[in-house]
Amino acid sequence: MKKAVVFLAVTLACLFSTKTANAQALKLGYVDTETILKQLPDALEADRKLKDIASKYQDTLKKFEDDLKNKYEAYKKQEAMMTADAKKKEEEQLKGIQQVYLQYQEEKFGQTGEIARMRETFMTPIREKILNTIKEVSKEEKISFVFDKTNPGLLYGDEKYDITFKVIDKIKRK
Repeated sequence: MKKAVVFLAVTLACLFSTKTANAQALKLGYVDTETILKQLPDALEADRKLKDIASKYQDTLKKFEDDLKNKYEAYKKQEAMMTADAKKKEEEQLKGIQQVYLQYQEEKFGQTGEIARMRETFMTPIREKILNTIKEVSKEEKISFVFDKTNPGLLYGDEKYDITFKVIDKIKRK
């Protein structure tokens, strides 16, 4: 899907540029953001911090897991000698420990978890720095569009090729 959007954007840009009366040469460029991130000390430091924090959370999860495993093994050993009420109580306790484990895992490692929020906090200024630099280099090199090799998408587009309002105007007139 992303590749189709990129292809469409390039095609439209090429078509638009050839239709203009005083069309200048359209220059395209691409960058590999992964390579850039691997070279930036800020990004490497942010990655190290995230890994350290994630490691601590993983250690806590491992303790939860070990505790649950030990209690489950103890329950299995004593299950035959337990009354129905005692079994039920022990099973509820095990389910409670499992729920705490899953909740902690989601809070720390889920899509909206603490690690994801921290990654966003750390990476936002780095991404902005990269995008601003791409914009500067594009203007210096007179590049009209810059794409990302790693995650296909448009990173920079010369504003003179933006036809958004022409499209809106045409839609409104129909």
